[in-house]
Amino acid sequence: MADTKRPPAPSRLTERRPAFTTSDREPIARVYGSPTASERAERLGEPGEYPFTRGVQTTMYRGRLWTMRQYSGFGSARESNRRFHYLLERGQSGLSTAFDLPTQMGYDADSEWALGEVGKAGVSISSIHDMDALLADIPLDRVSLSMTINAPAAILLAMVVAVAQSRGIELNKLSGTVQNDILKEYIARGTFIFPPEPSLYLTTDVIRYCQRHLPRWNPISISGYHLREAGCTAAQEVAFTFANAKAYVQGAIQSGLNVDAFAGRLSFFFNAHNNLLEEVAKFRAARRLWARIMRHEFRAVNPRSWRLRFHTQTGGSTLTAQQPVNNVVRVAVQALAAILGGTQSLHTNAQDEALALPTEASAEVALRTQQILAHESGVADTVDPLGGSYFIEHLTDEIERLARQYLARIDELGGTLPAVSAGYMQREIAEAAFQTQRRIERGEETIVGVNAYVDEREENAEDRQLLQVDERVQSDQIARVRTLKRERDAARCQRALARIENAARHRDASMMPLLVEAVQSEATVGEICDRMRKVWGEHTADIWIQ
Repeated sequence: MADTKRPPAPSRLTERRPAFTTSDREPIARVYGSPTASERAERLGEPGEYPFTRGVQTTMYRGRLWTMRQYSGFGSARESNRRFHYLLERGQSGLSTAFDLPTQMGYDADSEWALGEVGKAGVSISSIHDMDALLADIPLDRVSLSMTINAPAAILLAMVVAVAQSRGIELNKLSGTVQNDILKEYIARGTFIFPPEPSLYLTTDVIRYCQRHLPRWNPISISGYHLREAGCTAAQEVAFTFANAKAYVQGAIQSGLNVDAFAGRLSFFFNAHNNLLEEVAKFRAARRLWARIMRHEFRAVNPRSWRLRFHTQTGGSTLTAQQPVNNVVRVAVQALAAILGGTQSLHTNAQDEALALPTEASAEVALRTQQILAHESGVADTVDPLGGSYFIEHLTDEIERLARQYLARIDELGGTLPAVSAGYMQREIAEAAFQTQRRIERGEETIVGVNAYVDEREENAEDRQLLQVDERVQSDQIARVRTLKRERDAARCQRALARIENAARHRDASMMPLLVEAVQSEATVGEICDRMRKVWGEHTADIWIQ
C-alpha cells in the first residue's frame, strides 16, 4: 500500500524547492516579463496582486501545487468510501463527491421516482447514516471535501456538519466546498427542485451560515463547467458564470452581509477544453475580469475579495466513446491548459467516462496524469509561463472583451434572473452548441476517431472492462432507508420536519441550524425536500424558455 503521509502544506510564500533549474541546471526565475512595460500594472500586474491576471498567489506552484481532487462516487456509500481511500492512498490531495440523480433531485432511494437510478451516476445518500458511511475513516479536519450538489445542497452540508459534530470535530476545522449553484441548473443542467426565489434564499442561507460557523468552507462553487458542457464558448463560459456570481453576491449583500465578509470564500468551477492556448487565456481573462467586478462594481476593499479562486475539470463532453484510449491524450492537454492557466484545484477525467463511470485502473491513470504534469513536465516551476506571449495576451484581452459584452447585454435585460427567465443564456448556449456540431459534421472541425482517422476494427464497447454498478445496490439501499424510517424516533423526526416547513413558509430565520437538527433526528433528504416542496412547490422548465 502506498504511503498516505504527506508533508505539511508549505506557506504561500515558501517555495517547494530551494532552486528551480532547467535540465542544464540553468536557474528558472519565479516569473518572466518586462517589469517596465507601461501597461503592466493595469492589464497584468504581478502574480498575487491586482488584477491577478498572472495568478492569485505570489509563488503559485513554486510554493504549493494545485489540489489534485478526483471526482468520484458511485453505488453505495461504503463502495464510494473505498474509492476515496483508494485515491488518497495513491496521492490524491482532496475529495470530490458525485451524487446519484435521486439525491440531486431530493428523492430517497425508496421513492418511485428513484427506481433504476439509485447509485448509478453517483453515490446514493438518503440519510445521515449514509453520509457517515461515505466519510468513514476520513479525517475531516485534515482532508478537504467537495460536494457536487445543488438543489438540496443545504441538506447535504447539514449532514457533513452533523457527522463532524458526532465525531467531536470543531466546525472551524472543516474545509471543503459545496457547489450550491442553482442558477446554472435552470440554464444548462436541469437538476432543480424549487422555483428560483426560494432556491436563491437557500443558497444565500448557506453562504450566511458558512460565514458564521464554517470559516474554512467554500459555501458555493459557481460553475461554468456545466455551461460549457452544454455547448457554450469560452467567452460565454466566463460571462454567464460571472452573471450568476453577481446575482449571488447581490443576494448575500441584500441579506445583510458585508461583501468583504463572504467574498473571499466564493469559489468557481471551470471547464478545460482541447484548445490549449484559448483555455489558458480564458483562465487569465477570468481572473482579471472578476477582480475588476468585485473591486469596482461591488466596492470590495479587501484584496482577498478580488481573487478568483477556482477548481477545474477536464471536458467531459470532449471525451469520445470511439477509440477511448485517445481520451488520455485529450485529458493531458486539457489538464496542461488548466495548470498553465493557474488553477488552484484540478480533476482529470478518466479515459472510459464516455462509456461508464471510471474503473479504479482508469481513475488511477487520470490521477497519474496530474502527478506527471506536476513533477516531470516543469510547467509548475515558474509563474504564468505563457505570460507575455503575443498570442496569449491577445486572446486574454479578446475573451475579456467578449465576456464584458455578454455581461452588458444581461444587465440591459435587467440582470441574471430576468435574462434566464427570457431564455437569453439558454438560447446563446444552444446556438453555440448547434454551430459547433454543424462544423464537426461538415468536417470543419476534426475529432480524431470520430470524423477522421476512424478505425473500423475498433473493439465493441461490451468487450471492454467497464465499471458496472450492481443492481443489488438499489435493493440494499431501499431496505436501509425503510428500516431507518421504521425504527427511528418518529415523533422527534416529525417535530424537526415541522420546524423546517414553518421556516420555509416564513423565511424569517436561518434554515441551516434546523436542517442540521433534522438530519440528526434521522430525517431523510426526500422527507426534508418534501416539506419544502409543500410550501414552495416545484419548478417547471417550460416557463423559463420562450
